[in-house]
Amino acid sequence: MELRDYLRVLRAHWAGVLALFVLGVAAAGAWSLLQPRVYTADASGYVAAQGATDLGTSMVGDQLAQSKVKSYLDIGTWRSVAEYAIAQLHLDVKPEDLVKQVNVTNPTNTVIIQVSATASTPEAARDLAGVWIRGIIQQVEQIEGASGKTPPVTIIPGDSARLPTSPSSPNWKLNLALGALAGLLIGVGYAVVRDRMDRRIRSAEQVEKATGLAAVGSLPLEAALSTHLEVLPVADARGRGKFVALGEAFRGLRTNLQYMSVDNPPEAIVVTSPLPGDGKSFTAANLALTIAASGRRVVLVDGDLRRPMIASLFNLPNDAGLSDVLAGRVVVADVLQPANPVYPLEVLAAGPVPPNPSEILGSERMRQLIAELSEDALVIIDSPPVLPVTDAAVLSTRSDGALLVVSTGKTTYDQLDASLELLDKARAKTLGIVLNRVPTSGAGAVHYGYHYRGDYYTSHHSKVPDQHEEDVVPEPVRIEPAEGGRFVDA
Repeated sequence: MELRDYLRVLRAHWAGVLALFVLGVAAAGAWSLLQPRVYTADASGYVAAQGATDLGTSMVGDQLAQSKVKSYLDIGTWRSVAEYAIAQLHLDVKPEDLVKQVNVTNPTNTVIIQVSATASTPEAARDLAGVWIRGIIQQVEQIEGASGKTPPVTIIPGDSARLPTSPSSPNWKLNLALGALAGLLIGVGYAVVRDRMDRRIRSAEQVEKATGLAAVGSLPLEAALSTHLEVLPVADARGRGKFVALGEAFRGLRTNLQYMSVDNPPEAIVVTSPLPGDGKSFTAANLALTIAASGRRVVLVDGDLRRPMIASLFNLPNDAGLSDVLAGRVVVADVLQPANPVYPLEVLAAGPVPPNPSEILGSERMRQLIAELSEDALVIIDSPPVLPVTDAAVLSTRSDGALLVVSTGKTTYDQLDASLELLDKARAKTLGIVLNRVPTSGAGAVHYGYHYRGDYYTSHHSKVPDQHEEDVVPEPVRIEPAEGGRFVDA
């Protein structure tokens, strides 16, 4: 992962990272609240040689003091010093426990003895530090004066212990900083792990890296189309129409198909998906309408003989269609239905559902029908999903290739790989992958990197568009809801 990948992951999972960051700070604060308050007071003593009368004896005495101060540090941990402090302060505590409350140190290259004492109250800490330095002095005088002579070295009390104004523990600033750091690190780890373990398709770039195939289209998510469809989202470049970005995305898909193979462009295209609900029928219908808007004749074939949807999308009858043509009951010219009063778009409905769709779609008659229709028109075939049944793989071998529609944030790479493998085993050509329902806002948009600016497509023009201009849209095609008043995105 590069730096921009980490930034993308953090932006995509910012809510989780922020929650863990706040949780870390809150946990550190709660832990600090539960800790007992501890106060620390300091006292010091100066180790000095006695009897120095000139510079020479002073230097010798200083060297003697420096050699003695290391030994006096150990005296500061003696039991006798603790017993002296207990007796002076009238404490009810064991000497072993009291020693743990005191720390005796010697700053580097000095003859200073520093005593730091801790206690539950400021007064207790101050008194303990002061009495402890006096206890050390007493022990040193007893040891150094045991011979009856004047001790060559003594400890002079230095800075007296002062009353602490605030507790030394818990350290709120340090604890909160550590909690924030821990929460942030855990949050970043959570975001990276979640991103690595997420097998759902998120971006066209990742799809191309994983499959080696081109992502020929990216259809933005329209919330209004999530449960039902009102009109087919084809709008001109001047921003007329309800679904401007989606219409522009379909025109981009149309352009990519036109330049896919300049010398041998596909004339018969199968539109399929790994699983139901990925939007293959919706994509096939709108792609056909968008291509027809450019003036080219298009025949949209409903090759899904298990769950046909095309006729209901265009509010056309499905009494006769593909299954009747393949069975030899009718000729194709009798069942082709115009789908738009302006565009050269005709629909071949599925017709009655046969008992053996795979055999019918894989027949030689189907190959001849596609070849006949593609002589003077672009044929787009809506087929069943790849993984549940073999119909799509069979149809793809009868055409110039297949467009695989995947649902962003839903279809996994495992499902995509399995679909491509089935098409490859059938020796079908995969023309490209179309990403459907690409988020345009929120965390999903950060994942994908899709940044749609509506004002780009909604510039105002005073000119009334000529009815003969490419992509000019007449009155929108009204779509009646299917299956009990709700549109089912097949």
